[in-house]
Amino acid sequence: MKRAQTGIVLLLAVLVATSSGCGIVNRIRAKNQLNEAARAYREGRFVEAEQYSRRAQELDPNNKTAPMFIARTIHAQYRPGVQSPDNIAKAQEAIDAYQKLLDRNPKDEEAYKAIAYLYGAIKQDDKLRAWISARAASDQTEPTKRAEAYVVLASKDWDCSFKITELPTNKVTTVDPANNKATVSYKKPKEQKDFDQAQMCVKQGLSEAENAIKFDPNNESAWSYKTNLLLEASKLAEMEGQADQKAQFQKEYEVALKRTTELSAAAEKRKEEEAARQQASPPKG
Repeated sequence: MKRAQTGIVLLLAVLVATSSGCGIVNRIRAKNQLNEAARAYREGRFVEAEQYSRRAQELDPNNKTAPMFIARTIHAQYRPGVQSPDNIAKAQEAIDAYQKLLDRNPKDEEAYKAIAYLYGAIKQDDKLRAWISARAASDQTEPTKRAEAYVVLASKDWDCSFKITELPTNKVTTVDPANNKATVSYKKPKEQKDFDQAQMCVKQGLSEAENAIKFDPNNESAWSYKTNLLLEASKLAEMEGQADQKAQFQKEYEVALKRTTELSAAAEKRKEEEAARQQASPPKG
């Protein structure tokens, strides 16, 4: 009986050792596959690089680098500016691969930004806005990154209004022949829907800019877009002949512009001080 038990113990030990040995070998083989993937990637052979990366993941499912390589190599196969079905499908495949990285690590900034880029590149604006809005609204996201997300949204809403208010049919420039001074005025678009669209974008954009400032009070970009959106609001008030409202928006614009200018000057000063410190530091080595 004891001899049988000893045999079983020895057999189990052999199986464990063999299994462990295979695991080590596969990890080494997976690393080699990733080295080949990196070489192929550098040489522009992205399909091969993807194949090597997938093989590495098969050999070592716990390898943390392989999924990232897979996402990058698929992304590299996407051709910017080409809106063919196959190319859009490749972008979506890359998005799915990056999403898997985020599922494992929600703080993976490379994956998050890559997905945002790809949605924009394939002109899926609704999905892009939803993607950024989800980060802006998430309590799990650190405040500065929530502010950055709100800034992106505010920038899109500013652009929405600006493209309408600055149309030649809505913007009138007159020059006084006496002093050659130009004056700009704004008139309401012929289509009410265009005016309503601009108003909606400005209202939404100002809310987003305020949220960005709430999460990062010294965010220069947030203040800059608040400033520009208030200017858009002033234009729209003028279009409707609301002089009092326009004057109010102009006052708020001046306040926001002052704060934007202060933050810009402070950032420039920090940059100059950092440059001076680097020049004053003794060379390394």
